[in-house]
Amino acid sequence: MLLIEPAENNIPELRRRFSNDPRVGVHHGYLEEIGGTVVADTVIAVNVLEHVEHDIDFLRAAHRTLAPGGSLLLLVPALPALYGSLDKAFDHYRRYTKSGLRESLLTAGFEIETLHFLNIVGVAAWFAAGRIFRRTTLGRPQVQLYDRWVIPWLRRIESRIHPPLGQSLIAIARKPASTAQRRTKRS
Repeated sequence: MLLIEPAENNIPELRRRFSNDPRVGVHHGYLEEIGGTVVADTVIAVNVLEHVEHDIDFLRAAHRTLAPGGSLLLLVPALPALYGSLDKAFDHYRRYTKSGLRESLLTAGFEIETLHFLNIVGVAAWFAAGRIFRRTTLGRPQVQLYDRWVIPWLRRIESRIHPPLGQSLIAIARKPASTAQRRTKRS
């Protein structure tokens, strides 16, 4: 497993945390720099894509990095109308629409297996914090409370019924196993 982290301040902690695990390597840099020089079965980018100025370049690098049939898992912030002070403070370039993320994945060469919203309750919380109260950070006690009491029951509900909108979008996409299979699937 290779962890790729562009923020220099996070590298010492990642190296410390995984120093005794020979299965994990830590690389300071960007996927776009090494995409194509390593081969992966899976690329996981949780709350990453919104920090990348040229997100299509990132998705193309992920595609190059994946073995044929490999998977990409993305979690990104949704609903551009929610973009506010929190997004600015967290250095987000954007929030995504479902159709926009779909188009970006297809442009990068992926087949989409699932793409849906998550965390419908978070829409109101994020809107209030970032647009009404113009917060620039989230308090640790509030985040812990939300994660402990809201997320477990929300996960149970949303695993059965995908909400019509949400604070985030989750996508699972696959690099086609071969060009021939890709043509067949699209027909």
